[in-house]
Amino acid sequence: MENTLCPEVPDVEGKAKPNDSPVERLEAGSGKEECLESMSKRQRKKLLKQKQWEEQKDLRRQKRKEKRQKRKLERQSKLDSSSEGNDRKCMRREVVPSTLRLIVDCSFDDLMVLKDVKKLHKQIQRCYAENRKAFHPVQDIQIRTEHYSELIKKEDLVYLTSDSPDILRELDEKKAYVIGGLVDHNHHKGITYKKAVEQGIDHAQLPLGNFVKMNSRKVLAVNHVFEIILAYLEKRDWKEAFFSVLPQRKGAVPLGEANDSSKHVLSGKEDEDNSDSN
Repeated sequence: MENTLCPEVPDVEGKAKPNDSPVERLEAGSGKEECLESMSKRQRKKLLKQKQWEEQKDLRRQKRKEKRQKRKLERQSKLDSSSEGNDRKCMRREVVPSTLRLIVDCSFDDLMVLKDVKKLHKQIQRCYAENRKAFHPVQDIQIRTEHYSELIKKEDLVYLTSDSPDILRELDEKKAYVIGGLVDHNHHKGITYKKAVEQGIDHAQLPLGNFVKMNSRKVLAVNHVFEIILAYLEKRDWKEAFFSVLPQRKGAVPLGEANDSSKHVLSGKEDEDNSDSN
C-alpha cells in the first residue's frame, strides 16, 4: 500500500519516519487518532481491507487445503467408477445366451378389464428387464402379431399351466415355452390348460409342489414364471430358482418345513398380480 495512505507523523525532533507501514502507523498509540483523522474515507477503507486480508490468512490457507482434498476425492471417485464399469463389462462378457425360447400368450385381452391389461403390460416389461440382466438370457423378446403356432412347430411348443397333470422336470433348451398372459384373479381357472389341449401342443406345470409349500393356489404372475426359468437356467436347481423369485406375500416355505405362519390366510391383495400361467 502506498505511503500516501497516512501522512508521515513527525517525531519529537520533527523528523518523519518514512519506513513505518500504514498498519504500524495506525497502531502507533498516540498517533493513531491523528493518523485516522488525516486520512480520507477512501484511504481508511483501503487500510481496513488490508488489515482484514492479513487477519484471514489462516482461513484462506484452510480453504485451499480443503479444496485440494476435495479434488483428490473426486479423482479417486472417478477411478473407482471406472473400475466398477470395467468389472461390469467383464461380467457381461461372461454371459452365455440360452437357445431356449419363452413366449407370452397375449390373446386373453377380452377376458380382462383395462386395469388388468395394464398390469400384464407391466409384468412383460419386468420380463424384458430381467432378461437383460440374466447370465443366461433367453432369445430376444419380440412382439409379434402372428400366433405362436404359425411361427414355431407344434412339437417344439410346451404350454406352462398350473392345471397340467404333467410336471416339468428339466428345461429343454430346444423348446419354446408358452406363458399364459392372463391376470385373472382366479376367475378363469383351467383356461390355459384347456387351450393347450385344444391346440394339440404339449403342456406342463413347473415343479413347484415338489419343493414349495404355499398358502395359496399355485398360480404365479407372468414375470415370476419368466424369472424362475431364468434363475433355473443359471442355477440348475429348481428349489433355489423358486426361492430366489417367489414374493414373501405368497407365504412360500420349503416343503417339509412348513410352520404355523404358512397357514395364515393371505390378504385380498395377494392375487392382484396373479396370472394363470404356470
